[in-house]
Amino acid sequence: MVFAAGLGTRLRPLTDTLPKALVDVNGAPMLELVIRRLAAAGVGELVVNTHHFHEKIAGFLASKNNFGLRIELSREEAFPLETGGGLKKAAAFFDDGRPFFAYNADVYSELDLGALYGAHRASGALATLAVRERPSKRRLMFDAGMNLKGREGEAADAGLRPLAFSGIQVLSPEIFKKITEEGVFSVTAAYLRLAAAGEKIKGFEDKSPFWCDIGDLERLEAVRSRARAHKKVK
Repeated sequence: MVFAAGLGTRLRPLTDTLPKALVDVNGAPMLELVIRRLAAAGVGELVVNTHHFHEKIAGFLASKNNFGLRIELSREEAFPLETGGGLKKAAAFFDDGRPFFAYNADVYSELDLGALYGAHRASGALATLAVRERPSKRRLMFDAGMNLKGREGEAADAGLRPLAFSGIQVLSPEIFKKITEEGVFSVTAAYLRLAAAGEKIKGFEDKSPFWCDIGDLERLEAVRSRARAHKKVK
């Protein structure tokens, strides 16, 4: 699943006329970069949630023949449902019983997606979150076994390590039976509740050379710069 329903208010004026997922990075929108990364990791089917300028995302994907993949759209017409609500709305898409990626469309990452997926399969967790050492106001706390134990400032810090969520994760479809939250909610809130109840929510340390979201214009320029340099190296 690709989360692409955000309003992108901090990217104005760019997002006055297009969705954040279609903001340009050196000739290709972020959504394309994410889809190509997932396809390279073996993904053949995906669902994209939309809200802001839904028609433009639909038109873009149609113009690219869905990149040769099966792509469905989950439209959040009235208002964005956030990651948890969006995920739950699209639950019917994940009917094959296999773990799946969930990826924020505004994240530029060089993470090894295959390694993340393999770690999830090996652990038997409900969810495995890519996390890394970086500044963040909302870091999560993990024990030595990379089990989620709470949020920084809310959980006892003794022996726990604070790490920031990278916006990339692998989930097992069994989690849908355990997500009791309704309406608009962050999936992280569900993870914290489930972890506190003893469910296995794991972290996977993202040690890749570069990570950045396009949350504002300054970070967008950082992503564009890195993408140009990365392309030259290739």
